[in-house]
Amino acid sequence: MNVGDTEIIFSILRDNGYDRTESMEEADLILANTCSIRDNAEQRIHGRIGVFAQEKKRRPGILIGIVGCMAERLKDKLLETGVVDLVVGPDAYRSLPRLLDAVRPDSPQIDVLLSRDETYADIRPVRTDRNGVSAFISIMRGCNNVCSYCVVPYTRGAERSRDAHSIVREAREVFEAGYREVTLLGQNVDSYLWKSADETVNFAELLRRVAAIDPLLRVRFATSHPKDISDEVIETIASTPNICRHIHLPVQSGSTRMLELMRRKYSREWYLERVAKIRSVMPDCGLTTDVIAGFCTETEQDHADTLSLMEEVGFDWAFMFQYSERPGTLAQRHYPDDIPPEVKTRRLNEIIALQNRKSLERYRAQIGKVQEVLVEGPSRKNPADICGRASNSMMCVFPGSHPAGTYVRVRVVDCTSATLLCEEI
Repeated sequence: MNVGDTEIIFSILRDNGYDRTESMEEADLILANTCSIRDNAEQRIHGRIGVFAQEKKRRPGILIGIVGCMAERLKDKLLETGVVDLVVGPDAYRSLPRLLDAVRPDSPQIDVLLSRDETYADIRPVRTDRNGVSAFISIMRGCNNVCSYCVVPYTRGAERSRDAHSIVREAREVFEAGYREVTLLGQNVDSYLWKSADETVNFAELLRRVAAIDPLLRVRFATSHPKDISDEVIETIASTPNICRHIHLPVQSGSTRMLELMRRKYSREWYLERVAKIRSVMPDCGLTTDVIAGFCTETEQDHADTLSLMEEVGFDWAFMFQYSERPGTLAQRHYPDDIPPEVKTRRLNEIIALQNRKSLERYRAQIGKVQEVLVEGPSRKNPADICGRASNSMMCVFPGSHPAGTYVRVRVVDCTSATLLCEEI
Protein backbone atom coordinates (compact mmCIF):
# COMPACT_ATOMS: atom_id res chain seq x y z
CA MET A 1 0.00 0.00 0.00
CA ASN A 2 2.94 2.32 0.60
CA VAL A 3 4.19 1.56 -2.90
CA GLY A 4 0.75 2.51 -4.23
CA ASP A 5 0.78 5.76 -2.25
CA THR A 6 4.31 6.56 -3.46
CA GLU A 7 3.15 6.20 -7.05
CA ILE A 8 0.29 8.64 -6.36
CA ILE A 9 2.73 11.13 -4.82
CA PHE A 10 5.04 10.91 -7.84
CA SER A 11 2.08 11.57 -10.13
CA ILE A 12 1.00 14.66 -8.19
CA LEU A 13 4.54 16.06 -8.11
CA ARG A 14 5.18 15.26 -11.79
CA ASP A 15 2.08 17.22 -12.77
CA ASN A 16 3.52 20.16 -10.85
CA GLY A 17 6.90 20.25 -12.57
CA TYR A 18 8.98 17.86 -10.48
CA ASP A 19 11.21 15.18 -12.01
CA ARG A 20 12.08 12.01 -10.13
CA THR A 21 15.68 11.00 -9.44
CA GLU A 22 17.00 7.72 -8.02
CA SER A 23 19.92 9.53 -6.35
CA MET A 24 19.48 11.29 -3.02
CA GLU A 25 22.58 13.35 -3.80
CA GLU A 26 20.84 14.87 -6.84
CA ALA A 27 17.49 15.57 -5.16
CA ASP A 28 16.22 19.04 -4.26
CA LEU A 29 13.36 17.36 -2.39
CA ILE A 30 13.64 14.15 -0.36
CA LEU A 31 10.45 12.43 0.81
CA ALA A 32 10.25 9.43 3.13
CA ASN A 33 6.97 7.53 2.87
CA THR A 34 6.37 5.93 6.23
CA CYS A 35 4.52 3.12 7.99
CA SER A 36 3.42 2.96 11.63
CA ILE A 37 2.25 -0.66 11.76
CA ARG A 38 5.25 -1.79 13.81
CA ASP A 39 7.68 0.08 16.02
CA ASN A 40 10.80 -0.98 14.11
CA ALA A 41 9.39 0.59 10.92
CA GLU A 42 9.22 3.93 12.75
CA GLN A 43 12.68 3.46 14.25
CA ARG A 44 14.15 3.02 10.77
CA ILE A 45 12.67 6.38 9.75
CA HIS A 46 14.23 8.07 12.77
CA GLY A 47 17.53 6.66 11.55
CA ARG A 48 16.87 7.98 8.06
CA ILE A 49 16.15 11.45 9.42
CA GLY A 50 19.70 11.40 10.78
CA VAL A 51 20.98 10.61 7.28
CA PHE A 52 18.84 13.42 5.84
CA ALA A 53 20.30 15.80 8.43
CA GLN A 54 23.81 15.07 7.16
CA GLU A 55 22.69 15.61 3.56
CA LYS A 56 21.03 18.89 4.52
CA LYS A 57 24.21 20.02 6.25
CA ARG A 58 26.11 19.31 3.05
CA ARG A 59 23.47 20.99 0.83
CA PRO A 60 21.53 23.54 2.93
CA GLY A 61 18.92 24.31 0.24
CA ILE A 62 17.31 20.87 0.01
CA LEU A 63 13.86 20.13 1.44
CA ILE A 64 13.01 17.12 3.60
CA GLY A 65 9.48 15.75 3.92
CA ILE A 66 7.91 12.92 5.93
CA VAL A 67 4.70 11.58 4.40
CA GLY A 68 2.32 8.72 5.17
CA CYS A 69 1.19 7.05 8.39
CA MET A 70 4.07 8.14 10.61
CA ALA A 71 3.47 11.74 9.53
CA GLU A 72 -0.14 11.42 10.64
CA ARG A 73 0.77 9.82 13.96
CA LEU A 74 3.69 12.00 15.09
CA LYS A 75 2.75 15.30 13.43
CA ASP A 76 4.52 18.20 15.18
CA LYS A 77 7.17 15.96 16.78
CA LEU A 78 8.71 15.44 13.36
CA LEU A 79 8.99 19.18 12.77
CA GLU A 80 10.69 19.56 16.15
CA THR A 81 13.70 17.61 14.82
CA GLY A 82 14.77 20.76 12.96
CA VAL A 83 15.48 18.63 9.90
CA VAL A 84 12.00 18.07 8.46
CA ASP A 85 10.45 20.85 6.35
CA LEU A 86 7.03 19.36 5.75
CA VAL A 87 4.81 16.65 7.21
CA VAL A 88 1.95 15.30 5.09
CA GLY A 89 -0.55 12.60 6.08
CA PRO A 90 -1.93 9.91 3.75
CA ASP A 91 -5.09 11.85 2.85
CA ALA A 92 -3.31 15.15 2.09
CA TYR A 93 -1.00 14.32 -0.82
CA ARG A 94 -2.85 16.74 -3.11
CA SER A 95 -1.61 19.56 -0.88
CA LEU A 96 2.07 18.75 -1.50
CA PRO A 97 2.65 21.34 -4.29
CA ARG A 98 1.02 24.10 -2.21
CA LEU A 99 2.97 23.18 0.90
CA LEU A 100 6.26 23.01 -0.99
CA ASP A 101 5.66 26.49 -2.38
CA ALA A 102 5.05 27.76 1.15
CA VAL A 103 8.06 26.15 2.87
CA ARG A 104 10.62 28.62 4.26
CA PRO A 105 13.60 28.01 6.58
CA ASP A 106 11.60 29.37 9.51
CA SER A 107 8.22 28.13 8.30
CA PRO A 108 7.86 24.33 7.94
CA GLN A 109 4.50 23.08 6.66
CA ILE A 110 2.11 20.41 7.89
CA ASP A 111 -1.15 18.87 6.65
CA VAL A 112 -2.32 15.67 8.32
CA LEU A 113 -6.09 16.07 8.11
CA LEU A 114 -7.88 12.78 7.52
CA SER A 115 -10.66 12.59 4.97
CA ARG A 116 -13.86 10.59 4.72
CA ASP A 117 -13.98 10.68 0.94
CA GLU A 118 -10.45 10.98 -0.51
CA THR A 119 -9.58 7.93 -2.66
CA TYR A 120 -7.32 9.58 -5.30
CA ALA A 121 -9.58 7.95 -7.90
CA ASP A 122 -8.67 10.49 -10.60
CA ILE A 123 -4.89 10.20 -10.10
CA ARG A 124 -2.99 8.16 -12.67
CA PRO A 125 -0.05 6.80 -10.66
CA VAL A 126 3.53 6.93 -11.90
CA ARG A 127 4.54 3.25 -11.88
CA THR A 128 7.72 2.55 -9.92
CA ASP A 129 8.14 -1.17 -10.67
CA ARG A 130 11.14 -2.16 -12.75
CA ASN A 131 9.78 -5.07 -14.78
CA GLY A 132 6.63 -3.53 -16.28
CA VAL A 133 4.68 -6.71 -15.49
CA SER A 134 2.80 -6.17 -12.21
CA ALA A 135 0.95 -3.04 -11.06
CA PHE A 136 -0.72 -2.11 -7.77
CA ILE A 137 -4.18 -0.53 -7.83
CA SER A 138 -5.71 0.89 -4.66
CA ILE A 139 -9.44 0.12 -4.44
CA MET A 140 -10.17 1.59 -1.01
CA ARG A 141 -8.56 3.50 1.83
CA GLY A 142 -8.78 3.42 5.60
CA CYS A 143 -10.21 0.78 7.90
CA ASN A 144 -13.23 0.44 10.22
CA ASN A 145 -12.24 -2.75 12.03
CA VAL A 146 -10.28 -1.16 14.93
CA CYS A 147 -8.41 -4.32 15.90
CA SER A 148 -7.06 -3.62 19.36
CA TYR A 149 -3.37 -3.84 18.36
CA CYS A 150 -3.60 -1.87 15.11
CA VAL A 151 -2.82 1.79 14.51
CA VAL A 152 -4.17 1.90 10.93
CA PRO A 153 -7.65 3.33 11.66
CA TYR A 154 -5.96 6.22 13.49
CA THR A 155 -3.38 6.95 10.78
CA ARG A 156 -5.35 6.21 7.60
CA GLY A 157 -8.86 7.13 8.69
CA ALA A 158 -12.27 5.62 8.08
CA GLU A 159 -12.91 3.06 5.38
CA ARG A 160 -14.12 4.31 2.00
CA SER A 161 -14.35 2.51 -1.33
CA ARG A 162 -13.18 3.94 -4.62
CA ASP A 163 -15.40 4.41 -7.67
CA ALA A 164 -15.54 1.00 -9.39
CA HIS A 165 -15.41 2.53 -12.87
CA SER A 166 -12.14 4.34 -12.10
CA ILE A 167 -10.61 1.06 -10.86
CA VAL A 168 -11.58 -0.81 -14.03
CA ARG A 169 -10.34 2.12 -16.14
CA GLU A 170 -6.96 2.08 -14.40
CA ALA A 171 -6.66 -1.70 -14.75
CA ARG A 172 -7.46 -1.44 -18.46
CA GLU A 173 -4.88 1.32 -18.91
CA VAL A 174 -2.08 -0.66 -17.29
CA PHE A 175 -2.98 -3.72 -19.36
CA GLU A 176 -2.87 -1.65 -22.54
CA ALA A 177 0.51 -0.31 -21.38
CA GLY A 178 1.86 -3.87 -21.35
CA TYR A 179 1.27 -4.95 -17.75
CA ARG A 180 -0.05 -8.47 -17.34
CA GLU A 181 -0.94 -8.50 -13.63
CA VAL A 182 -2.71 -6.16 -11.24
CA THR A 183 -2.98 -6.41 -7.46
CA LEU A 184 -6.07 -4.77 -5.99
CA LEU A 185 -5.14 -3.19 -2.65
CA GLY A 186 -7.15 -2.45 0.46
CA GLN A 187 -6.81 -2.84 4.20
CA ASN A 188 -9.80 -5.20 3.99
CA VAL A 189 -10.73 -5.80 0.35
CA ASP A 190 -13.65 -8.06 1.28
CA SER A 191 -15.54 -5.06 2.68
CA TYR A 192 -15.22 -3.12 -0.59
CA LEU A 193 -18.65 -1.66 -1.44
CA TRP A 194 -19.23 1.14 -3.90
CA LYS A 195 -22.67 2.56 -4.54
CA SER A 196 -23.96 5.01 -7.12
CA ALA A 197 -27.46 6.10 -8.02
CA ASP A 198 -28.01 3.09 -10.27
CA GLU A 199 -25.64 0.33 -9.16
CA THR A 200 -23.95 -1.35 -6.22
CA VAL A 201 -20.60 -3.08 -6.64
CA ASN A 202 -19.21 -5.43 -3.99
CA PHE A 203 -15.77 -7.03 -4.03
CA ALA A 204 -16.82 -10.16 -5.92
CA GLU A 205 -18.39 -8.04 -8.66
CA LEU A 206 -15.30 -5.81 -8.82
CA LEU A 207 -13.11 -8.89 -9.27
CA ARG A 208 -15.32 -10.07 -12.12
CA ARG A 209 -15.19 -6.68 -13.86
CA VAL A 210 -11.41 -6.38 -13.65
CA ALA A 211 -10.88 -9.98 -14.75
CA ALA A 212 -13.19 -9.41 -17.73
CA ILE A 213 -10.81 -6.81 -19.21
CA ASP A 214 -8.77 -9.54 -20.89
CA PRO A 215 -8.00 -13.23 -20.19
CA LEU A 216 -4.28 -12.36 -20.30
CA LEU A 217 -4.63 -9.99 -17.34
CA ARG A 218 -3.98 -11.74 -14.05
CA VAL A 219 -5.81 -10.36 -11.02
CA ARG A 220 -4.51 -10.58 -7.45
CA PHE A 221 -5.68 -8.83 -4.28
CA ALA A 222 -4.60 -8.04 -0.73
CA THR A 223 -5.68 -8.28 1.98
CA SER A 224 -8.70 -10.39 2.92
CA HIS A 225 -10.25 -10.38 6.39
CA PRO A 226 -11.38 -13.75 7.76
CA LYS A 227 -14.60 -12.30 9.16
CA ASP A 228 -15.65 -10.90 5.78
CA ILE A 229 -14.41 -13.21 3.02
CA SER A 230 -17.62 -14.50 1.46
CA ASP A 231 -18.62 -17.63 -0.40
CA GLU A 232 -19.31 -15.37 -3.38
CA VAL A 233 -15.71 -14.12 -3.43
CA ILE A 234 -14.31 -17.64 -3.05
CA GLU A 235 -16.55 -19.01 -5.80
CA THR A 236 -15.74 -16.06 -8.09
CA ILE A 237 -12.03 -16.85 -7.80
CA ALA A 238 -12.69 -20.55 -8.42
CA SER A 239 -14.77 -19.90 -11.54
CA THR A 240 -12.53 -17.25 -13.15
CA PRO A 241 -9.23 -18.61 -14.52
CA ASN A 242 -7.35 -15.30 -14.56
CA ILE A 243 -8.10 -14.46 -10.91
CA CYS A 244 -5.10 -15.95 -9.13
CA ARG A 245 -5.67 -18.83 -6.77
CA HIS A 246 -3.96 -17.26 -3.81
CA ILE A 247 -5.55 -15.74 -0.72
CA HIS A 248 -3.67 -13.93 2.02
CA LEU A 249 -5.84 -14.51 5.10
CA PRO A 250 -4.25 -13.07 8.27
CA VAL A 251 -5.09 -15.21 11.29
CA GLN A 252 -2.89 -13.39 13.89
CA SER A 253 -3.57 -16.07 16.55
CA GLY A 254 -4.98 -19.57 16.76
CA SER A 255 -6.56 -18.90 20.15
CA THR A 256 -10.17 -17.73 20.27
CA ARG A 257 -9.42 -15.95 23.56
CA MET A 258 -6.60 -14.02 21.91
CA LEU A 259 -8.74 -13.23 18.87
CA GLU A 260 -11.39 -11.73 21.15
CA LEU A 261 -8.78 -9.54 22.88
CA MET A 262 -7.47 -8.51 19.47
CA ARG A 263 -11.03 -7.59 18.40
CA ARG A 264 -10.70 -9.68 15.27
CA LYS A 265 -14.44 -10.55 15.31
CA TYR A 266 -14.01 -14.22 14.42
CA SER A 267 -13.10 -17.39 16.30
CA ARG A 268 -10.60 -20.16 15.65
CA GLU A 269 -13.50 -22.31 14.45
CA TRP A 270 -14.74 -19.63 12.03
CA TYR A 271 -11.27 -19.24 10.55
CA LEU A 272 -10.88 -22.98 10.02
CA GLU A 273 -14.34 -23.13 8.41
CA ARG A 274 -13.30 -20.44 5.91
CA VAL A 275 -10.12 -22.37 5.11
CA ALA A 276 -12.19 -25.53 4.61
CA LYS A 277 -14.52 -23.65 2.24
CA ILE A 278 -11.59 -22.32 0.20
CA ARG A 279 -9.99 -25.74 -0.12
CA SER A 280 -13.27 -27.48 -0.91
CA VAL A 281 -13.68 -25.44 -4.11
CA MET A 282 -9.98 -24.71 -4.82
CA PRO A 283 -7.73 -27.50 -3.54
CA ASP A 284 -4.79 -25.87 -5.32
CA CYS A 285 -5.32 -22.42 -3.76
CA GLY A 286 -2.27 -20.85 -2.12
CA LEU A 287 -2.90 -19.73 1.46
CA THR A 288 -0.67 -17.31 3.35
CA THR A 289 -1.13 -15.48 6.63
CA ASP A 290 0.09 -13.10 9.35
CA VAL A 291 0.87 -14.24 12.90
CA ILE A 292 1.58 -12.17 16.03
CA ALA A 293 3.62 -13.74 18.85
CA GLY A 294 3.29 -12.52 22.42
CA PHE A 295 0.18 -10.36 22.35
CA CYS A 296 -1.03 -9.08 25.72
CA THR A 297 -1.74 -11.82 28.32
CA GLU A 298 -0.91 -14.61 25.85
CA THR A 299 -0.46 -17.89 27.75
CA GLU A 300 1.47 -20.97 26.75
CA GLN A 301 -1.88 -22.57 25.86
CA ASP A 302 -2.76 -19.64 23.59
CA HIS A 303 0.62 -20.02 21.92
CA ALA A 304 0.06 -23.77 21.55
CA ASP A 305 -3.31 -23.04 19.92
CA THR A 306 -1.54 -20.89 17.33
CA LEU A 307 0.98 -23.63 16.60
CA SER A 308 -1.77 -26.25 16.27
CA LEU A 309 -3.80 -24.07 13.89
CA MET A 310 -0.72 -23.50 11.72
CA GLU A 311 -0.09 -27.24 11.73
CA GLU A 312 -3.69 -27.97 10.71
CA VAL A 313 -3.94 -25.36 7.95
CA GLY A 314 -0.47 -25.74 6.47
CA PHE A 315 0.17 -22.23 5.15
CA ASP A 316 2.47 -21.77 2.17
CA TRP A 317 4.27 -18.97 3.99
CA ALA A 318 3.58 -16.34 6.65
CA PHE A 319 4.55 -12.91 7.91
CA MET A 320 5.49 -13.53 11.55
CA PHE A 321 6.16 -10.84 14.14
CA GLN A 322 6.55 -10.21 17.85
CA TYR A 323 3.85 -7.94 19.23
CA SER A 324 4.99 -4.34 19.54
CA GLU A 325 2.71 -1.92 21.36
CA ARG A 326 1.50 0.95 19.19
CA PRO A 327 0.61 4.27 20.84
CA GLY A 328 -3.06 5.22 20.81
CA THR A 329 -4.42 1.75 20.10
CA LEU A 330 -7.04 0.05 22.25
CA ALA A 331 -4.45 -2.46 23.43
CA GLN A 332 -2.07 0.29 24.51
CA ARG A 333 -4.84 2.00 26.44
CA HIS A 334 -6.43 -1.04 28.07
CA TYR A 335 -4.12 -4.09 28.06
CA PRO A 336 -0.68 -4.44 29.66
CA ASP A 337 2.15 -5.42 27.32
CA ASP A 338 3.04 -8.10 29.86
CA ILE A 339 4.84 -10.82 27.90
CA PRO A 340 8.60 -10.65 28.59
CA PRO A 341 10.75 -10.00 25.49
CA GLU A 342 12.60 -13.29 25.85
CA VAL A 343 9.27 -15.18 25.90
CA LYS A 344 8.07 -13.31 22.80
CA THR A 345 11.31 -14.18 21.04
CA ARG A 346 11.12 -17.85 21.98
CA ARG A 347 7.51 -18.14 20.85
CA LEU A 348 8.24 -16.32 17.60
CA ASN A 349 11.16 -18.66 16.90
CA GLU A 350 8.89 -21.66 17.46
CA ILE A 351 6.33 -20.19 15.06
CA ILE A 352 9.03 -19.54 12.45
CA ALA A 353 10.47 -23.06 12.79
CA LEU A 354 7.03 -24.63 12.35
CA GLN A 355 6.23 -22.43 9.34
CA ASN A 356 9.56 -23.22 7.69
CA ARG A 357 8.75 -26.92 8.00
CA LYS A 358 5.20 -26.48 6.66
CA SER A 359 6.44 -24.29 3.79
CA LEU A 360 8.85 -27.02 2.72
CA GLU A 361 6.02 -29.57 2.88
CA ARG A 362 3.73 -27.34 0.81
CA TYR A 363 6.40 -26.68 -1.80
CA ARG A 364 7.43 -30.35 -2.00
CA ALA A 365 3.79 -31.23 -2.69
CA GLN A 366 4.09 -29.23 -5.93
CA ILE A 367 6.82 -31.47 -7.38
CA GLY A 368 5.59 -33.08 -10.58
CA LYS A 369 2.77 -30.56 -11.05
CA VAL A 370 2.39 -28.23 -14.01
CA GLN A 371 2.17 -24.48 -13.39
CA GLU A 372 1.56 -21.49 -15.64
CA VAL A 373 4.16 -18.87 -14.76
CA LEU A 374 4.09 -15.16 -15.55
CA VAL A 375 7.73 -14.29 -16.22
CA GLU A 376 9.03 -11.34 -14.19
CA GLY A 377 12.63 -11.35 -15.40
CA PRO A 378 16.04 -12.95 -14.71
CA SER A 379 16.57 -14.82 -11.46
CA ARG A 380 18.59 -12.80 -8.96
CA LYS A 381 20.74 -15.81 -7.99
CA ASN A 382 21.44 -16.99 -11.53
CA PRO A 383 20.83 -14.59 -14.44
CA ALA A 384 20.84 -17.57 -16.81
CA ASP A 385 17.51 -18.59 -15.25
CA ILE A 386 14.24 -16.67 -15.34
CA CYS A 387 11.66 -16.39 -12.62
CA GLY A 388 8.01 -15.62 -12.11
CA ARG A 389 5.02 -16.55 -9.99
CA ALA A 390 2.49 -19.29 -10.45
CA SER A 391 -1.19 -18.53 -9.88
CA ASN A 392 -0.82 -19.72 -6.26
CA SER A 393 1.88 -17.03 -5.76
CA MET A 394 4.76 -19.50 -5.42
CA MET A 395 7.96 -18.25 -7.04
CA CYS A 396 9.19 -20.45 -9.89
CA VAL A 397 12.72 -20.47 -11.33
CA PHE A 398 13.69 -22.27 -14.54
CA PRO A 399 16.21 -22.07 -17.43
CA GLY A 400 15.01 -19.96 -20.34
CA SER A 401 15.11 -16.65 -22.15
CA HIS A 402 11.49 -15.52 -22.33
CA PRO A 403 10.88 -11.78 -21.91
CA ALA A 404 9.09 -10.37 -18.88
CA GLY A 405 5.31 -10.52 -19.27
CA THR A 406 5.32 -13.89 -21.05
CA TYR A 407 3.23 -16.82 -19.82
CA VAL A 408 5.19 -20.10 -19.72
CA ARG A 409 4.03 -23.59 -18.73
CA VAL A 410 6.52 -25.40 -16.52
CA ARG A 411 6.79 -28.64 -14.58
CA VAL A 412 8.07 -28.54 -10.99
CA VAL A 413 11.10 -30.82 -10.58
CA ASP A 414 12.47 -29.73 -7.18
CA CYS A 415 12.06 -27.01 -4.56
CA THR A 416 13.35 -25.14 -1.57
CA SER A 417 11.06 -23.86 1.19
CA ALA A 418 10.52 -20.65 -0.79
CA THR A 419 11.06 -21.48 -4.48
CA LEU A 420 9.85 -24.03 -7.01
CA LEU A 421 12.62 -25.26 -9.32
CA CYS A 422 11.09 -26.01 -12.71
CA GLU A 423 11.65 -27.04 -16.30
CA GLU A 424 9.79 -25.59 -19.26
CA ILE A 425 7.26 -27.83 -20.97
